[in-house]
Amino acid sequence: MILPLADVQQNPRLDMASVKTSQQLAPVSVASVVVKMLEDMGVRYAFGVSGGAIAPLWHQLQHSSIQVLHFRHEAGAAFAATEAYFASGRPVVVFTTTGPGITNALTGLFAARWEGAKVIFLSPSTSTSQRGRWGFQETSAYTMPISGIFTSGSLFDYASTLECSDELPEVYRRLAKGLAQPGGFVAHLSIPTNIQTSLVETSLPRVTLSFATATASEETISECARLLSEGPFAIWIGFGARNAAAEIRQLAERTGAAVMCSPRGKGIFPEDHPQFVGVTGFAGHESVLRYMQEYRPLRTLVLGTRLGEFTSFWNPDMIPKRGFVHVDIDPEIPGTAYPSAETFAIQSDVGMFVKALLKHFLKRQSRAKTLLLPRPKRNAINPSTGSPVGPEVLMNVIQRIIVEGSDAVVMTEAGNSFAWGNHMLRFNKPGRYRVSTGFGAMGHAVTGIVGYALARNGKAIAIVGDGAMLMNSEISTAVQHQIPAVWIVLNDSNYNMCNQGMAMLGFEGINAKISQTNFVKIAQGMGADGIRVERESDIQAALEKALVSTCPFVVDVIIDSTQPAPIGSRIHNLISHLTTNH
Repeated sequence: MILPLADVQQNPRLDMASVKTSQQLAPVSVASVVVKMLEDMGVRYAFGVSGGAIAPLWHQLQHSSIQVLHFRHEAGAAFAATEAYFASGRPVVVFTTTGPGITNALTGLFAARWEGAKVIFLSPSTSTSQRGRWGFQETSAYTMPISGIFTSGSLFDYASTLECSDELPEVYRRLAKGLAQPGGFVAHLSIPTNIQTSLVETSLPRVTLSFATATASEETISECARLLSEGPFAIWIGFGARNAAAEIRQLAERTGAAVMCSPRGKGIFPEDHPQFVGVTGFAGHESVLRYMQEYRPLRTLVLGTRLGEFTSFWNPDMIPKRGFVHVDIDPEIPGTAYPSAETFAIQSDVGMFVKALLKHFLKRQSRAKTLLLPRPKRNAINPSTGSPVGPEVLMNVIQRIIVEGSDAVVMTEAGNSFAWGNHMLRFNKPGRYRVSTGFGAMGHAVTGIVGYALARNGKAIAIVGDGAMLMNSEISTAVQHQIPAVWIVLNDSNYNMCNQGMAMLGFEGINAKISQTNFVKIAQGMGADGIRVERESDIQAALEKALVSTCPFVVDVIIDSTQPAPIGSRIHNLISHLTTNH
């Protein structure tokens, strides 16, 4: 039986036994059954690069309701799948062929796991009779490490090699369970080529799933309210709180709490709100540390963030007097980043927790004190006719034309692009900004933007460096499927974070130069459009043209490489690592 998991994702308490009874199936191939399973699990997109070993599965995907996009590189397909999940809320399939197809995809799949996406990876393996004989791109225990790639662990929440069609019911049950649970889920199903074409002659048995969303008890909520009522507290928001924006704002305004956010949490709480003190961590705002040092909150309510290195740099100044009240759907997270700090840990869905907590804070406090909170500085720099373009000027124009003048989603790439975007761009709605601060792979935004724009069915804009653009680009894929992605390239002919960072660390004589590249010509050569910006006065017109373009578009900005990016906090943290054992 094939079960409509999409219904379970909408209502995790749904008893799937009541949805559809078991029914006899005519003999069909394993590949056909797997694809039908994926359709009923809510999959609408499959991204990948094909090959002979995956041919039966690929053929069935092409003849299903799932939209199949053939990418130019497997890592790009996996990055795009991650972002398509966050744009749509539906699981996304990544498919590859054997050998290098699998290993090429691993970086993107690691990113999916770290980001908390729901992705199902389909790969083939060498047929049993051919293993150990050095077949072309042989994928077996004779040629590749099995542990970690084909088994559950730190990369895959669930992984299995389907050696017989009799295993399908258990595979289906485990995939259904993983996708229905809250949080991310990255699975790997490897199917030998000969098994893909083997026949399934019996129906799959009925599967019953029932999940209740994790939430704290009333006793726990009351204790949290008591702790937070003992003195002034701050709220620290992460990406895991993205579905609780309205409730968090109510809580902040009722209590007068100062609010800060992780880089991935930008926009969940309006960045122009008088209670917002800034973004923490990498390229964050000095106003946050000033608040912690001068206002000294008694506790900090942490909502949906791991407080990892790029969010906190584990700075001891971020520890309040009496520690943290830390809420997360994953019980392993609270207390991990600051193990020596006092932490009241709660496993709960953030939205349900805050909604319950609001009942203990019904009266709105005076906002007199909140108006005096430290705020992030905004330096408006007017464009000039000068060349090259100052990155701060570019970000100011992006803020005005794209962030405030459109509904486009903005994604920043690992490196200086992320530093400038995180520090200078301001968002007032959740879901407008995306960045990878966990795995932080170069090429994530360059290719991920294709998946996000497709699933969103609207403009999505990636701010990237020239190094990332040269490393891994899917402009050709966007052109083929007419996906309205836009790339703004900070073209300074450098891996400039490396150049600037090494100099700040005191290492001289480092060469991370890149040959001057014309990204507009490259884009046009693949059928996209673009415009080159060499003067600050030309930025606005270029961005306006990109927004109205009906095809994939590249804005190639010749950027001033001498202006230091706001990466001081990262450098200070690196220095602490370098001197730890000295």
